[in-house]
Amino acid sequence: MRWLRSMCVVAASVVLGSTLVSAEDTGSDLARGQEWWAVVQALANDSMRGRLTGSDDYLRAAAYVVDRFKSYGLEPAGLNGGFYQPVKFDVQRVLADKSSMSLVVDGMVEPLSLGMDVVLGARSAQVDQVDAPLVFIGYGLHLPEAKYDDFDSAAVPWKSLKGKIVVYINGGPSDLPGPLKSYARTAPFAKALRDAGAVGAISIPTPKSMDFGWQRVASGASQPGMRLAATSDAAAVAAKHPALADDHASMFSATFNPAEAEKLFAGTGHTFAEILALADAQKPLPRFALGKSVRATVVGEHSQVESPNIVAKLEGSDPKLSKEYVVVSAHLDHLGVGAPIHGKTIYNGAMDDASGVASVLETAKAFSQAKTRPKRSILFVIFTAEEKGLLGSRYFAGHPTVPESSIKADLNLDMFMPLFALKKLHVQGLEQSTLAEDAKKVGEAHHIVIAPDPEPDRNSFIRTDQYSFVQAGVPALAFKFGWEAGSPEYKAWRGWLAERYHSTADDLSQPVDLVAAAQFNSFYADLARTVADNPATPHYFETSFFRRFETKR
Repeated sequence: MRWLRSMCVVAASVVLGSTLVSAEDTGSDLARGQEWWAVVQALANDSMRGRLTGSDDYLRAAAYVVDRFKSYGLEPAGLNGGFYQPVKFDVQRVLADKSSMSLVVDGMVEPLSLGMDVVLGARSAQVDQVDAPLVFIGYGLHLPEAKYDDFDSAAVPWKSLKGKIVVYINGGPSDLPGPLKSYARTAPFAKALRDAGAVGAISIPTPKSMDFGWQRVASGASQPGMRLAATSDAAAVAAKHPALADDHASMFSATFNPAEAEKLFAGTGHTFAEILALADAQKPLPRFALGKSVRATVVGEHSQVESPNIVAKLEGSDPKLSKEYVVVSAHLDHLGVGAPIHGKTIYNGAMDDASGVASVLETAKAFSQAKTRPKRSILFVIFTAEEKGLLGSRYFAGHPTVPESSIKADLNLDMFMPLFALKKLHVQGLEQSTLAEDAKKVGEAHHIVIAPDPEPDRNSFIRTDQYSFVQAGVPALAFKFGWEAGSPEYKAWRGWLAERYHSTADDLSQPVDLVAAAQFNSFYADLARTVADNPATPHYFETSFFRRFETKR
């Protein structure tokens, strides 16, 4: 295999980048923070060229991770006695300069600017051509079990969507829980489109929910999209875990620039400004035909690539509990080399997510040096293709390299962001399972406030690898440094999203609080041990919507 032939060990850089030091610095915390930062430097330096899934650069980064695991004495837990779990992907790159999209109103054709007005989707299989009417279905949420369904309303009944392209806006009504709204954006949305006979979908992000401006969205459209290649057991995986089912059929998809969205609503009796105000207030939205069609030609390049997840384990100490696993995870891939921003083309991904991988490695090192092992076994998993839609973790969740029923919890890291002193953590999935009890207990011991995600409509719940485990019925948490609205910490967080997220500025020159990073790593390792030592098996609360996935395991 090419990725095996390409493996080599990369030496860690020892030159510290631009960093911050907390006022409450201690020598040991600073030293441990510097060790963590050295790993970030090794993975996010320019020579790694952004670690694009399946690239030689990703494979060199993977070799570095494996070398670290070996040095800690961890056992391989991938396939065929090794550390790797290879994953195959179908790759699609949409060629905007050869594609086109127009609105058709009363026979008049209004060309749209690809990039300025709209970007064509690349993750799911695109159609070559489409010519179909548009219908606005509000938030586009299909949740009949919660007695809410934008796909079937009095104004736009289910049967009327056949042959149409649905248009929807991000968000949802205030009386639906944030994780539930996010869940509806994934497998239920794709299935509802198919079942209703729709031929495509156009999403409109709200400016309030966007992490960065439209220009960055448009520049990312040149990135190759990926989806998991079909496997021989795909039907069996889908039957057991419907939420992990892969959809390989073609369907038109696009994202419309909210600054240009009035073009879609002109002549309907509604304005996008009106719709946006309702969405920002989380109020119910009208549904109605838009009185126009989309005519599009999509030209793409197609290929396949293979890229590995990395899996290592530390055997537990308890004769019985050691047969169970707590997963400690992060993703290694980033965006590679892309459209230039301020003259730079390498998307280093220092905080997204070299930082998380470094923390997983530091946790592995801490466990390997400890006098006692945790009671449950710890499975250290580094995922590929997170940036392509959580694909590496989704594959692992459906094809685990240990017995599926033995995986009891996942503690995932993605952009945990040590930009300022650690006082609070926002924890995705906190309201869903008994893992909340362990997180709050360890947080109290570390003098850290543990709180739920305060911005659920950003859909972070479904944008980190922990969600793949949620879909497979495994209790899971993901972590971000917390803030109070309007505080300097909040401004630092929002500033990072606007300036550095998925940008060439997510590099080694950015300021990072090394002491806070070390303190977080201590919390994270203690939490993993606490979950591993707890004789009670983690489980979803009876009130959690996601408990239904747990009962199918």
